[in-house]
Amino acid sequence: MFDKILLPTDGSDVALGAAERAVALAKLAGAELHVVFVLEPYPYTGIGSTNSAGVQAYLADSQRQAVEAFARIRAAADVPAVTLSTETVEGSSPAEQIVETARRCGADLIVMGSHGRTGVARVVLGSVAGKVLMLSPVPVMIVK
Repeated sequence: MFDKILLPTDGSDVALGAAERAVALAKLAGAELHVVFVLEPYPYTGIGSTNSAGVQAYLADSQRQAVEAFARIRAAADVPAVTLSTETVEGSSPAEQIVETARRCGADLIVMGSHGRTGVARVVLGSVAGKVLMLSPVPVMIVK
């Protein structure tokens, strides 16, 4: 059925809900679970003079969020039958980074959470899940 499942996470409760589904599916299929956290670049680069302390603080906080997200998923995936690996990638488009990671690691399914924004919030903020659905060469399971 599936050999490798990619699970993008942003550390949210919605992502943890998707992780629980992905873990159950990985156990059922005997698949490896590969978890990815996308670090977005420092948002204020190119605006005035860049404060290196601000950049360092931003990167440290992003790394801390990734470590915490991976720890939550490891706790949820504490099942001997599930092999779990983690990866942090950098990029300004999380959807593109997720799809590229799926291609690179050989995932045959992406399981991810969606915050379910609608209306103006979706137009302004966009939908990473929606973009992954459009770009992905493999099936995508969206968990709300």
